[in-house]
Amino acid sequence: MTEGTTSAAAEGADILTRLEQEGEIAADYLEGLLDIADLDGDIDMDVEADRASVSIISDSKSRDLQKLVGRDGEVLEALQELTRLAVHRETGDRSRLMLDIAGYRAGKRAELSELGAKAAAEAKSSGESVRLQPMTPFERKVVHDAVKAAGLRSESEGEEPERFVVVLPA
Repeated sequence: MTEGTTSAAAEGADILTRLEQEGEIAADYLEGLLDIADLDGDIDMDVEADRASVSIISDSKSRDLQKLVGRDGEVLEALQELTRLAVHRETGDRSRLMLDIAGYRAGKRAELSELGAKAAAEAKSSGESVRLQPMTPFERKVVHDAVKAAGLRSESEGEEPERFVVVLPA
């Protein structure tokens, strides 16, 4: 191995260690929150696409965790921001941690990927731009990724909270 390869590998290991630490801090914070709310759930941690990913899952068929998702994921978004702040407080670094509860984001990701692929197909066949409804930053990112995978470009336009994706024809 060359010196450049060794330092790149060490830097990659440092990033992975930092992201795992973010996940541990987030998991501790969320376990405390579950205890306070008297809700049952297991914490699953991972590193995906250069960011820590933490999920709260439940084996029971109870809908208790849905309270932590809220209408259209509003509570989930707020909990994600609070969890990011808890990580920031401990590490001093801004966190890009992703939080999923009861599989809500995973389901939403699949739904939005399909929407992005359909919009890309429509833009290809019509030769015209396709404007989608306003979305959260997470939702827009998933749609942008799906459009890119379909071989087209997309842009975000507008101001929050009315920011939306425009799929551009080839």
